[in-house]
Amino acid sequence: MFFIRRETLSNQISIAASASREHLLNSHAYQIIVAKFGGTSVADFTAMSRCADIVLADPNIRLIVVSASSGVTNMLVEMTKQSEAAARLNAYAGVERITYAVLQQLQQQALVGAAIEQLLLELKTLVDLNRSYSDIEKDLVQSFGERLSSVLFAQVLAERGAPVSSFDVRRVMRTDSRFGKGEPQIDTIAALTAQYLQPLLNQQLIVTQGFIGADSQGQTTTLGRGGSDYSAAILGEAVGAKVVQIWTDVVGIFTTDPRLTDQARCIPEISFDEAAEMATFGAKVLHPATLIPAMRQNIPVFVGSSREPNAGGTWISKQVDTKPSYRAIALRKAQTLITVKSPAMLHAAGFLARVFDILSRHQISVDLVTTSEISVALTLDDAPGSAFTQSIEPALAELKAFSEVTVEQNLSLIAVIGNHLHSTRGVTGSLFQALEKINMRLICHGASRHNLCFLVQDGEAAGVVKELHQALF
Repeated sequence: MFFIRRETLSNQISIAASASREHLLNSHAYQIIVAKFGGTSVADFTAMSRCADIVLADPNIRLIVVSASSGVTNMLVEMTKQSEAAARLNAYAGVERITYAVLQQLQQQALVGAAIEQLLLELKTLVDLNRSYSDIEKDLVQSFGERLSSVLFAQVLAERGAPVSSFDVRRVMRTDSRFGKGEPQIDTIAALTAQYLQPLLNQQLIVTQGFIGADSQGQTTTLGRGGSDYSAAILGEAVGAKVVQIWTDVVGIFTTDPRLTDQARCIPEISFDEAAEMATFGAKVLHPATLIPAMRQNIPVFVGSSREPNAGGTWISKQVDTKPSYRAIALRKAQTLITVKSPAMLHAAGFLARVFDILSRHQISVDLVTTSEISVALTLDDAPGSAFTQSIEPALAELKAFSEVTVEQNLSLIAVIGNHLHSTRGVTGSLFQALEKINMRLICHGASRHNLCFLVQDGEAAGVVKELHQALF
């Protein structure tokens, strides 16, 4: 139950050597489009039917990547956190309810009923374990959402007359063995895709899973929350896709979170660099790693709403027609500011290396950094489940052994995203004029031509974003 078929490494390497991505792109009749549908897009039968309309309207959409139905991943994560059997069963019942609600609306339930029942039986077996889950088992439990939704969505397409199969992405999505946040092995994925997935795309539509993969031992892994977007981009790179589409519940990428101001508007086009900055600094529409494979192969990415597929959306590409000074404002809450101070830093070499070595060994990722003669201030993401909450105490203990350490929490990071912010005359003047009444704890400017970042108190953040948006847009 815990393993899938293992492929030999020698076979993978030989395939990789024999087929370039350019050859793959030119070897089939279709200019392949990869379409990824998020959890709200496959939330129920009606939502899946809308997605089927999108797929069937474009013959170049050959590979479909789906998330778990909305709410299911949360239930599965909750299941892994519970030690009481009753609580686990309650979470399992929610997954079962959402799954059966779709199954019962299919015209030919019998064609996929056995596969769905088998998956639910495997999940129920894990629910019944009378102990805490290992990291391996947590990833296995969390994989069932995508595995269930992909079978159901493939049948929705089949009932519309499409030649379609559900494909287990774990056959090709090879990762390392960091359970909970597996790192994709790009060359191996390309080799396995050429052997097992690419040949299928000319004959039929393929529905597969986002978010999950498998290590070299065949053990199920996950790419971390939001990893379905990343999966789609990696697969798009591997099959030589013409476009990667990300279908969600909003009409593209907005100038800021529409929940913060009703003046937020959809951005028709945005560059890879700008979108990467937005994703990194808090925009929720895209997983931060999604654009890396697209940038490597220069594959345009489209973000649109599966509820309103004709309402437009946002194109993300290397070249854009317009490059405004201000493109968007991103907000990321729950930030922590750590200041490390020591007179020994004055005119001394190696102090910063020592600080960052400690953070690296504890796998703590730093976002912003500013320095003075005797101190360094840096920001960490304090979101639930982040490395900060798991590793900061031992790291702080090591830092305090040779320096004075201050920790400030309940801060928000605001990033103004745009173009040539470091060199355009008057840009920063307009920005700081808009912020003249705001108490900023830290400012980071100059490291990137695409962003200017600063910290404010959590309680002020929403108002600051709204005021900035009014002033800049």
